[in-house]
Amino acid sequence: MTPILLSWSGGKDAAWTLRALRRRGDVEVVGLVTTVTEGYERVAMQGIRRELLHAQADAAGLPVIEARLPQRSDNATYEAAFAAALAQARGRWPGLADIAFGDLFLEDIKAYRDALCARLGWRPHYPLFGADTAALAREMLAGGLRAFLACVDTEQLDGGFGGRAFDARLLAELPPSVDPCGERGEFHTLVVDGPMFAAPLAVERGASVLREGRFLYTDFVPV
Repeated sequence: MTPILLSWSGGKDAAWTLRALRRRGDVEVVGLVTTVTEGYERVAMQGIRRELLHAQADAAGLPVIEARLPQRSDNATYEAAFAAALAQARGRWPGLADIAFGDLFLEDIKAYRDALCARLGWRPHYPLFGADTAALAREMLAGGLRAFLACVDTEQLDGGFGGRAFDARLLAELPPSVDPCGERGEFHTLVVDGPMFAAPLAVERGASVLREGRFLYTDFVPV
């Protein structure tokens, strides 16, 4: 079994990637790596509270390594923080050289990750890449995944979708221009239950706030 690290956003695609990896017989997920914005103490992009991130990791039975990012950091700062987190992981698991991502079809993002991993001496894996996202979304729901929309890009999707459950009704109501898995950044999710967790997370929906005049974040609070 090859040890592998998983890039973890706290959202459905990362969670389903964990499920896919655990169903394979040739790799063992040993830990998660997540980018956290300092000050906000939330997962970057998703806006998920740090305490929920660690609750997810506990439910998955895995340790999580944080790549700490200052607010409004540039790409060079992100790469340095990510490299430091990977170095920490390699220090914890000597010989670790494989990392998985939950990307689905964006070739430019995959090419960027490939180049970054090559520079840092890691082998990237993309278990879900190339999947039909409409079918994948239905598969997630049929498999027991539960999630909520934690962030909505209001330039791509109406803010009224913010905070809603990621379910069959939501999929049916998404405009045709929006990917069913939000792969183009239309929305980001918080996973609270699924076959990758030993127990569900109990959360309450909190306030929503618009940032940068565009991104509507809905807060979820652990109960």
